[in-house]
Amino acid sequence: MTFARQFAAVLLALALPWSAAQQPPAKRPAPPSPQDDPQFRIRTRSELVVVPVTVKDASGEMVHGILSDEFRVLEDDVEQEISVFSVEAFPLSAVVLLDNGLPPKVAQQLETGAPAIAAGFAESDEVAVTLFDAYPQNLLEFTRDNDKLYDQLKRVQMSSTFPGQGSGPMTAGPKVNQVSPEAKVPSRPETSRASRGMKHLHDAVYAAALLLRERGRDRRKIIFVVSDGVNSPNNEMNFDDTLKLLLSADISVYAIGVGQAALNRGVNPLSRYARLTGGDIFYAASRADLESLFARVTEQARNQYTLAYAPRGTDRSKEFHSIEVKVKRAGLSLHARDGYFTTPTP
Repeated sequence: MTFARQFAAVLLALALPWSAAQQPPAKRPAPPSPQDDPQFRIRTRSELVVVPVTVKDASGEMVHGILSDEFRVLEDDVEQEISVFSVEAFPLSAVVLLDNGLPPKVAQQLETGAPAIAAGFAESDEVAVTLFDAYPQNLLEFTRDNDKLYDQLKRVQMSSTFPGQGSGPMTAGPKVNQVSPEAKVPSRPETSRASRGMKHLHDAVYAAALLLRERGRDRRKIIFVVSDGVNSPNNEMNFDDTLKLLLSADISVYAIGVGQAALNRGVNPLSRYARLTGGDIFYAASRADLESLFARVTEQARNQYTLAYAPRGTDRSKEFHSIEVKVKRAGLSLHARDGYFTTPTP
């Protein structure tokens, strides 16, 4: 403060009535305690089991406005007390996992529409991008720079498959020949006859889960996969091992089924991963469908109800604990993860 401002302040104080000058300064409202922030409470209490829940009506639209006392949570059939309840939007940590072995028409739709994925993410989100066929290829490490994400997705050039052929190497765009050092699945070798015609969905989801595993608990961790659900035999990881990692790390799978998956809409690895991890699956038959669903996926993942509880009354020596969420209102469907894994105690 300059001398002139100091002098003006003294004059102002002398001009005030004595009673006003003697009054203590007005107290400002105290800022909210960090402990009142549900994300803070989840991050700092490691014993909490966090259960994101999506509630939909009969038409498939998300239902808002449900109160905490309308939910019930059971672990191993034992009802639990909900200690944290939030309807606040959570920032996302996401791996965008793109199928690089689609039929030509579908591959072209995804390649053209992929940049629209970036529009669904906010400044607080962090996103990585991976392609997969026989092996996962990590194209972009986690970034919060949406322009960088958009540019990466715009430069992706998808391979495609024909009857009797496998996906070949990319002819343009980014070419990264191995996954992140964190991911202990095999790196992509030189193109060989052994790898042609194969697409390993389990390995790709597992590698994406490894990338997400160490992200913070105050973030919603999702794998955003676009695929036709075709899965070749001889994956390094099987479905059960991959699901165990997903549930242990609080990761949900959101899938957009294209090509064969959109035509059949039956039970496939995509729908099983989505259902058991509390995510969801959608289907796209055209580029317009794809682009409209991109934003819907991130909106749903971000705006789930968040329930958390400290487990009571269950056998803590068990490795797997089932979770069942119920809501009192009739006619609604719930999406929540099937359970979680812990390290069993002796």
